Amino acid sequence: MKRNLDITDRRILDELQANGRLPIVELAKRVHLTKTPCTERVKRLEKLGIISGYSANLDAARIGLSHLTIVHVSLTQTSDTALVDFNEEVKRIPEIEVCQMLAGQFDYMLIVRCRNMGHFRDLLGDRISKLPNLLQTHSFAVMETVKDTRRIAMTNQDSSHFE
Repeated sequence: MKRNLDITDRRILDELQANGRLPIVELAKRVHLTKTPCTERVKRLEKLGIISGYSANLDAARIGLSHLTIVHVSLTQTSDTALVDFNEEVKRIPEIEVCQMLAGQFDYMLIVRCRNMGHFRDLLGDRISKLPNLLQTHSFAVMETVKDTRRIAMTNQDSSHFE
């Protein structure tokens, strides 16, 4: 069953993506509701799984993890078992921030965060190169991040449906 997210739901989602610690009173004010209906909407969005959690955004450079590398991965095979094995092992490597299966020239794209190039080189040799069913990798050191957001634009959509 699909339901529409109304403009107020979308505004709530935009505000919480910008600041997940926003007090409910301030959130309600920003979306033109009183505290109780705003709280009810947030709880409903959480219960439906649309809001899946809250987190803090860290400055990677300030904690010594400024080296970012994109790694394109090709597998020897893409059977269901091979994909599951690869996926499970990738989840065990904390330096891999993102792993996405691709349609196209490569099977996966990894975003890997390390202290420096030496750290990445060790990780590549010791862990990534030993992932199951790995055929080859192509690594690209990120020189500058122009845009980095996990935010989903909610108020610019004509209609939002969810199941």
